[in-house]
Amino acid sequence: MISHLPADWRDGLWLGRVLLAAGPTPILVEDGQAFDMSRIAPTVSELIEGGLLSGQLGEQLGPLEQLLQGESGFAGAIRLLAPIDLQVIKACGVTFAISAFERVVEEAARGNAADAVAIRERLAEKVGAEIGSVKPGSAAADKLKQALIAEGLWSQYLEVAIGPDAEVFTKAPVLSAVGDGDHIGLRADSSWNNPEPEVVLVVDSRGQVKGATLGNDVNLRDIEGRSALLLGKAKDNNASCAIGPLIRLFDDGFTIDDLRAADIKLDLVGLDGFTMSGSSSMRLISRDPLELVQQVIGPEHQYPDGFALFVGTMFAPVKDRNIPGAGFTHAEGDVVRISSERLGTLENSVTSCAMAAPWTFGISALMKNLASRGLLNGK
Repeated sequence: MISHLPADWRDGLWLGRVLLAAGPTPILVEDGQAFDMSRIAPTVSELIEGGLLSGQLGEQLGPLEQLLQGESGFAGAIRLLAPIDLQVIKACGVTFAISAFERVVEEAARGNAADAVAIRERLAEKVGAEIGSVKPGSAAADKLKQALIAEGLWSQYLEVAIGPDAEVFTKAPVLSAVGDGDHIGLRADSSWNNPEPEVVLVVDSRGQVKGATLGNDVNLRDIEGRSALLLGKAKDNNASCAIGPLIRLFDDGFTIDDLRAADIKLDLVGLDGFTMSGSSSMRLISRDPLELVQQVIGPEHQYPDGFALFVGTMFAPVKDRNIPGAGFTHAEGDVVRISSERLGTLENSVTSCAMAAPWTFGISALMKNLASRGLLNGK
């Protein structure tokens, strides 16, 4: 919806996807007007890769505001989809000190929320101040590592938090992300979980960051806490990756430096009346966003269709919801709003993976759809 775009959205250049009667369609939004770019390039990936360089605008659909409010010539309001398509969805974890701290707590608690309080207090006493002050991979970081090993407090999460190599994983399959307004899904066997509000960088096949959007890297703390080898099961589930509302492309008015200074906010309202707010400041990230991109792509790994990169969060909720000392976990119907002044708002409601809409439109379906529309003829 239009209210989910930032106050200056008409001044920005935006890229996204909408669901038209013909199928998923990439759009460019400039000066408040939406253009169907499918005849320029049939996918967002191809537009990012070079289709936008042609300077051509596609068919004008009308003011974006009218499209999203159902005031255009289309039947009803146009639905926004996740604004990426063929890009691989990658993520970096443990890129903020508080995130590293809480991952160590999860690991030490073996995924049991009831044990987290005592572990959190002990860890804070030993490393609370130092963990956020060292540069990853530095001599000071190695010195802290040796001290923590001697204390019996070293963790695989601390290795990626302050060691030379960032944690990089594949968050979700191509085309599986849900968009603004969709449900997000939790595994039914998870009893300790939370949202993760993050900046998502949109990167081309050459490793150039072209823009950014917002994401929810839904986190199952109990499953991953039992073993880091369960990361795939904890992170990659039906509707567990939300991205949107649109990609804000870099231009003179919005640059990587704006992202470096961004604050990402989270507001949650439950059907039970529970509320929670928090924020994540990109100023406090331990590795520069461009360094994270360099750790994802290079001679060792290529992404011919580009990739979207979740850069991590400092938000790790500990506010008790039901049982004192048990911390926070989601409930059915929670409404999660992730927002940033220059990127807008991504809003989703919580359900189970089984109850969320099943993912059925994959790469084969997209290719068949584009072929049927005559969009794969290379013209």
